Amino acid sequence: MVMGVLNVTPDSFSDGGRYADLDAAVAHGVRLRAAGADLIDVGGESTRPGADRVDAETEIARVLPVIRELSAAGIPVSIDTSRARVAEAVLAVGADVVNDVSGGLADPDMARVVRDAGCPWVLMHWRGHSREMRDLARYTDVVADVRAELSRRVDEALAAGVAADRIIVDPGLGFAKTAAHNWELSARLPELVDLGFPLLFGSSRKSYLGRLLADPDGNPRPTAEREAATVATSVLAVAAGAWGVRVHDVRATADALAVWRATGRPRLARPAAAGNRGPTGRSSTDEGDR
Repeated sequence: MVMGVLNVTPDSFSDGGRYADLDAAVAHGVRLRAAGADLIDVGGESTRPGADRVDAETEIARVLPVIRELSAAGIPVSIDTSRARVAEAVLAVGADVVNDVSGGLADPDMARVVRDAGCPWVLMHWRGHSREMRDLARYTDVVADVRAELSRRVDEALAAGVAADRIIVDPGLGFAKTAAHNWELSARLPELVDLGFPLLFGSSRKSYLGRLLADPDGNPRPTAEREAATVATSVLAVAAGAWGVRVHDVRATADALAVWRATGRPRLARPAAAGNRGPTGRSSTDEGDR
């Protein structure tokens, strides 16, 4: 599953302001679909570290017209929001999936909205809003801790009546994570896949890739020049068992995954996992993308 990023915000770290106009946003969504996106992820509030929140009315005004137009064109759409009110409004005009960066923590009413809609719900690992996430990147074992916290989010969703087959998990690269945390999560991704739920992986253009590819003077690779690294990390994630990837440059990733499929879908060696519950059961912190 390739999820194409469409931010209709003025301040997202990679593409803020580029698609604030309705026509530009819809046209870009159509391009992403034509390039191979299975789902267009529309977001109306930046969640990069330090970003200020917008109110629900502003978020709805940004995303609802875009989602309505894309849905009318037959394009599958997800809403990138942590607010139940926003999710409910756009599900009513055709959104198919709720992609919640807070994993249900930011708005306790989100579980009801998702349950009643019967739609898929992406539960991302999250510890706090943008202004505080830098101070929350402390772990004993980042993979074990993220796994345990995601398990709690899943348990709460199930207890609220959300069907197990509607749940998707996301380790939340860059959200209260350092670059080292992101690499550790990537290296041990099968331990999170073994939770028993589809896993969404979102490395696209994030600053830990820029730092890896820094020039000899230590200057990080610019955001727009991180696509090859994004493709590499995305394919490695799928080879490790990820269900889907969330990317800005859909064509490059879709092409690379086509090559991977043509070679017989090889899997990476799986490290020892912490067990399998099944489906019931700024100097330091990277940017959270959206």
